[in-house]
Amino acid sequence: MSAVPAGSTTIPLSNAQSKSIAKTKVAVRRKSTAKRWRTTISALVIVVWCLLPFYWMIITAFRDVGYTYDTAFWPTHVTFDNFTTAFSTKLGNHLGQALLNSLFIGVCVTAIALLIGTFAAYALARLDFRAKGIVLGLILGASMFPGVALITPLFQLFTNIGWFGTYQALILPSISFVLPLTVYTLTSFFREMPWDLEEAARIDGCTQAQAFRKVILPLATPAVFTTAILAFISSWNEYLISSQLSSDATQPVTVAIASFAGSQPHQEPYTTVMAAGTIVTIPLVILVLIFQRRIVAGLTAGGVKG
Repeated sequence: MSAVPAGSTTIPLSNAQSKSIAKTKVAVRRKSTAKRWRTTISALVIVVWCLLPFYWMIITAFRDVGYTYDTAFWPTHVTFDNFTTAFSTKLGNHLGQALLNSLFIGVCVTAIALLIGTFAAYALARLDFRAKGIVLGLILGASMFPGVALITPLFQLFTNIGWFGTYQALILPSISFVLPLTVYTLTSFFREMPWDLEEAARIDGCTQAQAFRKVILPLATPAVFTTAILAFISSWNEYLISSQLSSDATQPVTVAIASFAGSQPHQEPYTTVMAAGTIVTIPLVILVLIFQRRIVAGLTAGGVKG
């Protein structure tokens, strides 16, 4: 028996009160269980909705050309010929070179955007100067400018200066689209970072540049890493500008896949396109899976002050 503290009294509950409490506990338990089931079902629906197109792409990539329009939901007539055709230079498919082009363009765009965006975001978050809000608004407004409106002037400009079909003609426009995302993401992170860390470094004798390099930048690594992943994916998936400004030697994978030729004449190479899409998507999936912890840490880094 449990001891009752001295001076305390226990009030016995009536049967009606006991039943009411029991019913309340059961109702709360049922409500909690129902909420968990709703969350689980909603998550499953979202996962299936997002992964179903990717699954169908893989199924079609391994399907024989003669069974392109087979509606079976599982692998049938499996073959690896579609992947061979995707890399076949005899048919005019230069997927290997296009992969290298996309990798080079994506790395250059990401590196330049991070180099400029990190300093710009730090200045917008930490420094006080006139029209700071207007500058941030203009940066965000640039990201909403339609890319199709830039094709004609960029085409004319790069043709006049001899840049048409070169890597720089693809890198510079991509930077203009990736840089606003970089600045906006890092600005929100730097704003949440406590000033005390930088002030302590300044008191210890660091200049503002040293405090940024030795204290602020290491703490901002998760956010910078996440921004780099998002910038690389954005550059990797760009198609509109590249389709008009690239040549056969510099076209990225998005443009190369759009101009694929199949093994059968006068037939759209759907299976070959699906095979190439699988090859292009796999590196991004592996990249996200390997660095998922850093990505999650970067997305939540600026959410709590500390």
